[in-house]
Amino acid sequence: MRVMVIVKANADSEAGRMPSTEQLTAMGEFNEALVKAGILLAGEGLHPSSRGARVRFDGRQRTVIDGPFGETKELVAGFWLWQVRNVDEAIEWIKRAPFDGGEEIELRPVFEADDFGDALTPELREQEARIAAQIPSSTER
Repeated sequence: MRVMVIVKANADSEAGRMPSTEQLTAMGEFNEALVKAGILLAGEGLHPSSRGARVRFDGRQRTVIDGPFGETKELVAGFWLWQVRNVDEAIEWIKRAPFDGGEEIELRPVFEADDFGDALTPELREQEARIAAQIPSSTER
């Protein structure tokens, strides 16, 4: 099962404050442990919402909203994508993460093809496979 691990934003991440060398070292060690365990598929930090934009869809109208966005606790500061046996395994791993500043982490299973049942026809499954084959891996970027 794949799990998206969502790191919520806080005042520091929204202000663009970068982590210390010690924090980066600890996170690098944690990420290496995830890689060695065969869990880490992807992971990145995000710039503050002041550097982002949102697009609101209303029928055929598209409205662009420039950041920053309110409600820091509802924003995402970074993510990991993990391959785990189940959500409980993901919880055990995130408990080991080197956070200590009141961070809030959300873990959510990623939909898999079988979750869509008969709505995902054989033709749509083939389309998904073609798309997946064209996505470069992180080592190719």
